[in-house]
Amino acid sequence: MTIPSDRKIWQNAWVVPDVEAAAIQWVRLFGVGPFFITEYGDDLLTDLVYRGNPGSLNIMVALSHAGPVQIELIQCLDDKPTPYRDTVAPGQTAFHHVAVWTDDMDADLAHYQQQGAPIAVTGRVIDSVRFAYVDTQDRLGCMVEMVERSADFDARLKMLEGICNDWDGSDPLRDMAAIGQEDGLTP
Repeated sequence: MTIPSDRKIWQNAWVVPDVEAAAIQWVRLFGVGPFFITEYGDDLLTDLVYRGNPGSLNIMVALSHAGPVQIELIQCLDDKPTPYRDTVAPGQTAFHHVAVWTDDMDADLAHYQQQGAPIAVTGRVIDSVRFAYVDTQDRLGCMVEMVERSADFDARLKMLEGICNDWDGSDPLRDMAAIGQEDGLTP
């Protein structure tokens, strides 16, 4: 049996009706923060294929860290079919996916398909980093997101993790565009 190229879970993600309100709850109840917020649409997410057909994602995302694990909160900004709406009804909050790295996206997608897990969506972030959601809901209770390794993307995530781990409790909601601007890591 083949196994995925990397099984280290580095992110847990929830779909929420309001990203900012959900982030504030994480701050107040669990002390996780700050959350960096950005909107993703067709300008940043490209080559999207949703369940075998051309797709589109229009979402707002808030990211933070709880130690080495990234916390992602996702708000759908339209009613189009998405992997998020496949498992979480509008207005509801629910766990959606775990994220892992992939060193070989095509081989890992083939692995999951061989296991009978359908590919919910594939695409790229800013025409470079490939990602995919594998629909493992019936087996794991959530989806699996795979993200292709990239030195620039990894550096940006390490920067985010450092900021969150050193957080002093101020300014709990921030604009994602501020991370890495001085280092040329943002679009």
